[in-house]
Amino acid sequence: MSSIGIIGAGNIGRAFATALANNNIRATLSNSRGPDSLKDVVSAIGPTIEAGTRAEAASKDIVLVAVNWSKLPAALAGLPDFGGRIVIDANNPIEAPLFKPAELNGRLSSEVFASMVPGARVVKAFNHLQPHLLSGDPRAEGGRRVLFYSGDDTRSKAEIGALIDRLSFFGIDLGPISVGGRLVQFPGGPLPALNLVKFD
Repeated sequence: MSSIGIIGAGNIGRAFATALANNNIRATLSNSRGPDSLKDVVSAIGPTIEAGTRAEAASKDIVLVAVNWSKLPAALAGLPDFGGRIVIDANNPIEAPLFKPAELNGRLSSEVFASMVPGARVVKAFNHLQPHLLSGDPRAEGGRRVLFYSGDDTRSKAEIGALIDRLSFFGIDLGPISVGGRLVQFPGGPLPALNLVKFD
């Protein structure tokens, strides 16, 4: 099993950590304030989630990043080259309290994100569902809740698809980031916030 790190302990980062804990999967959760600030958070999530530094989380085989858009450069600054490891882009180019879309100058948010994680194989995933649905029971409505993912590297997408399946969600591969990243980008894409369920 690949080791997993999470950079960002906001709503999406905590929801992803909870989904992992619900399936007895270990991960390291980090934020900008250091591990001590996360003691209560990780103890509430479960014993398979530990608090760590940003560098510790970034050293794992799979790294999920979910940070307020304006804080992404600082959150990723100074980290070593990812050396072909998988980085999940779970970010949206918008943030509270104003919810004003970030200026991307015509680029996809995942393209901007990829420029901040040198050497990473980027997969866009886990950004489009509301956090309570991501952390909740994927089978609560009688089928399997759908999670979309996209990326330009077949092997890394297959690994994230397998992780989604292990979490009991139904993964749908939306193709390369140039296609899938546009479909799930919030705001603008048609898929965010849809609670879709696949019935067998």
